Amino acid sequence: MNYKSIFKMGTFLFASCLIVSGCHNKQKEETPSKELASGIVLDNLDTTVSPKDDFYQFACGGWVKNHPLPAEYSRYGSFDQLGESTEKQLNKLITDIAQQSNDAGSIAQKIGDFYNCGMDTQTINEQGDQPIRPVLQKIADVKSNKELTDLLIELHSEGYYPFFDIFGEASPNNSALTIAWLSQNGLGLGERDYYLSPDPKIKAGYLEMMEKTFELSNYGEMTNNVGKEKALANKVWNLETALAKIFIDKNELRDPVKTNNVLAIDDAAKLMTVVDLKKYMEQMVPNKVEEVNVVLSSYFTALNKLLATQDINTIKAYLAWNVINEAAPYLSDDFVDANFGFYGKVLSGKEENRERWKRVINTVSSLLGEPVGQLYVEKYFPSEAKERMLTLVDNLKIALGERIANLDWMSPATKDKAKEKLDAMIVKIGYPEKWRDYSGLQIQSDSYYANIVRATRFEIQYQLSKIGKPVDPTEWLMSPQTVNAYYNPTTNEICFPAAILQPPFFDMNADDAVNYGAIGVVIGHEMTHGFDDQGRQYDKMGNVNDWWTEEDSKKFTERTQVLVDHFNKIEVLPGTFANGRFTLGENIADNGGLNTSFVALQHAKTQGTVQENMDGFTANQRFFIAYAGVWANNIRDEEIARRTMTDPHSLGKWRVNGTLPHIDGFIEAFDIQPGDKMYLAPEQRARIW
Repeated sequence: MNYKSIFKMGTFLFASCLIVSGCHNKQKEETPSKELASGIVLDNLDTTVSPKDDFYQFACGGWVKNHPLPAEYSRYGSFDQLGESTEKQLNKLITDIAQQSNDAGSIAQKIGDFYNCGMDTQTINEQGDQPIRPVLQKIADVKSNKELTDLLIELHSEGYYPFFDIFGEASPNNSALTIAWLSQNGLGLGERDYYLSPDPKIKAGYLEMMEKTFELSNYGEMTNNVGKEKALANKVWNLETALAKIFIDKNELRDPVKTNNVLAIDDAAKLMTVVDLKKYMEQMVPNKVEEVNVVLSSYFTALNKLLATQDINTIKAYLAWNVINEAAPYLSDDFVDANFGFYGKVLSGKEENRERWKRVINTVSSLLGEPVGQLYVEKYFPSEAKERMLTLVDNLKIALGERIANLDWMSPATKDKAKEKLDAMIVKIGYPEKWRDYSGLQIQSDSYYANIVRATRFEIQYQLSKIGKPVDPTEWLMSPQTVNAYYNPTTNEICFPAAILQPPFFDMNADDAVNYGAIGVVIGHEMTHGFDDQGRQYDKMGNVNDWWTEEDSKKFTERTQVLVDHFNKIEVLPGTFANGRFTLGENIADNGGLNTSFVALQHAKTQGTVQENMDGFTANQRFFIAYAGVWANNIRDEEIARRTMTDPHSLGKWRVNGTLPHIDGFIEAFDIQPGDKMYLAPEQRARIW
């Protein structure tokens, strides 16, 4: 189910880690650094390669060699190691609950029955397509476009999002109020470029999967198209291609100004007359909707024209495909195998699907995020980690504040506003202060997929119920068991869930140089998101508001263009280049995170908490080795190609070799000289935050 789509606006994900340590005037009493290990795992290095020529291989080559890519992964790195560790913790927690006799309606009953249904492969295989037959029959029974509004209400309520989706998000003009947002959606391949410049292998694999799963679903039988599944698949491809042609480019969607199009509901309804938008809103949203942010209006105008010209049977095939495609990973083995054969093997290069218990644990943990998270925190999250993490965040704030004050390209007026925003930044660590109420959710023992639909519908109703209400500043956009971190510009907050506050990313027994290089950079990265090309367009209160002088904005654009041009030249595969514009926000955050945490490390050194030389490396060298180690990974060519098209983060190797040449501290730490491959002349380096 596409239950995650409602979270996609206003959140910058790092997919990384954080730690606790101390520096500057916030430093707490610690074990003397001379008793600590260096934190560098020498076996992870490849000392046959010079750090001056290929720092990623030097710092990560040993790890890459010693951790061959597992068959079930398209990419396997340090984050995946931590993910596996957390997955095992969740498995122990959830299976213990599932083996107990739990009171009806309790959180334990919901978690246990959900998991047990997911592991009951015999029942799942016996049910085959039965869990989705009712909704497919509703689609099959539609006679004309006049019935489309009611059908979309039904589909969107259960987490299928053909054509567009709806979610509640802070108003771009009043961050204290949650309003309705409408955004483009509905491409089975996700990214429009797959259709505009189709790869023959990917197109063929996608059509083959569609044909197979249409056959498994018996949709052809419902619509007198038995044996015509190939024709149905081609209809869907043609409609999705037409959709792709009117989809807004992903770079435009990154612009908070362009995506700020708040309209009165009556005006929004005029954009799309084939769908009765006012009726749709009345049915979908519990509270009265007076305004909606339409992202972007040109898409909905074009969508209206497209729907008006499409044959109803083509639209129905497309809607049925949305249901089948979302449901396939959770149905019988033949559905799962067909779905994985394309999305796993063809699109990402994986060799094997993940074991069922891993897939089920992930589904339960995602759809019952806070109930599982509450139990996870009680069992696995040490209370002292939160306190120490707050100390480190304070130290990084101090360092970033100093860097802002010392910028030579920014006017005092803009500096003052930037400092105000930094000071106002909210910090969330570990877990929410209050937990959500899940008493209204029913989980039964009838069907795994039926429980997924129930949980998804419950989540959607909760999210849409916030529309028209004040934004809750205490709410979290991630569960505590998520191995990730984020910055949210509409609340001006950084968040670090509990699961990421554990080894291998923070070593309590390691010298601070390594901790600042790993987790310190992550914290600085999230803070810098408040000032990247997107985040800088929000003020300290989370409103889209230009607080920059015109001259400072011009200088910022000139300086960030250096990163765009630099990454555009990186060839990630023969003939395939990185997308410097699409990855700009993350590259700015990496650049700022490194510079900020490096300053914090220098403060820590003056406080005596860092040993200068350990394991043959200086403190500054260990800082950069630790940073590179965070991005150690093995990755398949198919996944490189996919991520280059769809992921706003640069690939791991290039978050090292593409980013570090711009960092003065790195150049000095390893004495990089003209002629060395890692060298960039000072005038070519990006100097932003």
